Amino acid sequence: MQTETEQTKTAGAALEPTAKRKIWKTPYFRYGVSLLVLALLLRFIPFHKVLATIRSVPPTVALAVLGCYLMVHLLGVQKWRMMINLAGAGLRFPQALRCYYWGLFGNIFLPSLVGGDLVRAGMAFFFARSKPAVVLGSLMDRMQDMGSLLAVALIGVALIPGNTDARTRNILWITAGFLVTVGLAGAAVLFLVPVKRFSYKRRRTLVKVRHGARSMWRRPQVMVLSFSLGVTLQAGLCAINWWLGDVTGLHVSLAAWLFAWPLAKLTSLFGFTQGGLGVREATLVFLLMPFGAPGVKTLAVGLTFQAVLMTGGLIAGGIAMAMGRLEGLKTTGRQA
Repeated sequence: MQTETEQTKTAGAALEPTAKRKIWKTPYFRYGVSLLVLALLLRFIPFHKVLATIRSVPPTVALAVLGCYLMVHLLGVQKWRMMINLAGAGLRFPQALRCYYWGLFGNIFLPSLVGGDLVRAGMAFFFARSKPAVVLGSLMDRMQDMGSLLAVALIGVALIPGNTDARTRNILWITAGFLVTVGLAGAAVLFLVPVKRFSYKRRRTLVKVRHGARSMWRRPQVMVLSFSLGVTLQAGLCAINWWLGDVTGLHVSLAAWLFAWPLAKLTSLFGFTQGGLGVREATLVFLLMPFGAPGVKTLAVGLTFQAVLMTGGLIAGGIAMAMGRLEGLKTTGRQA
């Protein structure tokens, strides 16, 4: 069995391009765009006030937030494992935990949250009974994540006193329409395109993917449970941001956070910035402003949570590596 280091190198090699990449596809471009957006924000928001707000977070609160972030993502581990196993992957929870935490680590360096999905799926290939099941399950998991974010935003709208204005409702309807369109288009390609139009190798893969999709369709209760875990996960991350805001003096209702934070996170799915850095914070400032949130404190909370994401990703990568080393030692001991 491959060691964790060998698995990581192999998974990373699968993601490396064989040809020279365009400049806009490199990390330098993504970091550059993120820094540019932040610089534009800081033209209107004094940086020294943002920095002072960030420093007002007590170290004990920062550590507690970091611990809550990693614990909440255990729901994500189970949700992702349910989806890929429903398609036929057959991963155990410790294996899913290692793959998922490698994905959190990958989110730091790869474009958008989808980059972490690729790392997670690449690691899962070493354990899964079926690679198409990992691909299909991961795709459905990401679609459910987007649906969960929209569901949390709708819950926030329902809880806001007097609800929201027409512009806000239009944003939600456009987002919902986009998700539904993407889902229907994916289903049409999966089930309606004739198999004979593909090569033999791709034909076999498509048949396996269709088999996994039918397995999901036959067990809707698992899909509903998985979606519920996703909504709980996203609501938990919203609550963490609300807590950070309350500590820094950003006294905005939890309902407003439930509305604004999921929509801001959806911008992280676009790969022109590094993990959504800059665009996510700018969107959050824009969406919370009508609720009386000062831009200084909103940006400070956004950047503080970004630090939590990066630190949490590093810790998650360390945990995944330690689990791999431990598994390697156990395998060596059994062989001896």
